[in-house]
Amino acid sequence: MQNIIEINNLTKKFGSFAAVDDVTLNVKKGEIFAFLGPNGAGKTTTIRMLTTLLEQDNGDIKVNGFDTKQNKPDVRKSFGIVFQDPSLDNELTARENLEFHGVMYDVPRILRKNRIEQMLKFVGLEERKNDFVKNFSGGMKRRLEIARGLIHHPKILFLDEPTIGLDPQTRNHMWEYIKQANQNEGMTVFLTTHYMEEAENVADTIAIIDLGKIVAKGTPAELKKQTGEQSLEKAFLKLTGKHIRDEAGTARDRAKFQGRMWGSR
Repeated sequence: MQNIIEINNLTKKFGSFAAVDDVTLNVKKGEIFAFLGPNGAGKTTTIRMLTTLLEQDNGDIKVNGFDTKQNKPDVRKSFGIVFQDPSLDNELTARENLEFHGVMYDVPRILRKNRIEQMLKFVGLEERKNDFVKNFSGGMKRRLEIARGLIHHPKILFLDEPTIGLDPQTRNHMWEYIKQANQNEGMTVFLTTHYMEEAENVADTIAIIDLGKIVAKGTPAELKKQTGEQSLEKAFLKLTGKHIRDEAGTARDRAKFQGRMWGSR
């Protein structure tokens, strides 16, 4: 199967700190790919480079066949994104938020109107299209963000912890929408989440990053078999450790990790 994301020897440093350290990773076209890791592991930095918000120091990235350094506009047209933090305009209606996004992505006017109606119906907000977003619940806003991310028929949908703070019912409905788009349009989904059960249930492939390096990749079943654990959460903890992470401690953890690597050679 063809790769839609290709990452080779990707490195990003902030001063002497390597947030992403020589990562090589491929994502197949049409799969649901979960990118997991503890706090400060390098997930967000990697996504920022994949979506051209941040330029790498070393290595190459191709998204939908386009180089993220040389072909930024084509890369950006290839994906939709749902950010971890809310990014809708609360002073616009649901329809106006989608209209603005469609214009930004040069969706032709006639197609844009039909696509907006289609997406609002798809996420169950057709009856609320003329309501201001500031009056929406958190779950409704998340559904609208998904609709916005899909408005221009992206090849890839990036989801950065999309279900954080949502109740189980809304989370289940959200994944129904996303899996339907994945199946009907062949759209690749690249997600991060701290809900291990969620990743285990929806992802075709999982990569785990820790301290800037990929420590494991495979199907949920393969990762459980590799670690000898019965659940993905236990496999994750076995691969990344059980101590609590924070951003401040990441540099210290990285130094210890690298010291263990060199010491084992």
